[in-house]
Amino acid sequence: MPRQVALLRGINVGGHKKFPMAQQRALMAELGFRDVTVLLQTGNIVFADPGTPPEKTARTLEDGFAAALGFSVPVMVRTCDDIAAAVAANPFPEAAAEPKTLHLTFLSEPPADTAPLDALDPAGYAPDTFRLAGRDLYLWCPGGIGRSQLAAAVTAASVKLGVTATARNWNTVLKILAAAEDG
Repeated sequence: MPRQVALLRGINVGGHKKFPMAQQRALMAELGFRDVTVLLQTGNIVFADPGTPPEKTARTLEDGFAAALGFSVPVMVRTCDDIAAAVAANPFPEAAAEPKTLHLTFLSEPPADTAPLDALDPAGYAPDTFRLAGRDLYLWCPGGIGRSQLAAAVTAASVKLGVTATARNWNTVLKILAAAEDG
């Protein structure tokens, strides 16, 4: 059965915008979605493909979540094939040995203006590096993301792209893909 994945942005972070996993499952069912699996606290919901384009599904979820929760939750929806393609397109395959060092930022759409990212010179941040591929932004920080100056710079630049963005570490991306493929 085909699956879609909802990637929620900015929930359960620092005690703000609380949206527990059980409530995510219940609300998805109330909104008519079936075969729902919620992964981790960061807003990763895998569900049966409702037969609508991902962008329409995202709007339905954003509207339903806002009505039920009283605050907005940006949502990006990808198909299982989209997630599989993003994994296959990983420009840093050597990072797979240390998946916590690789992050994938899902963008709501390819940015029309990439100047904020283009202004970053990855050579000045080596060995950390990044690559934008359509609506996927890969960030590899071999020494860890916590102290990476490039991670901070890419995050700041991402805010200026004019699109919604939400990041997941590679371990989480692989878990999302496995859950989506199991459906």
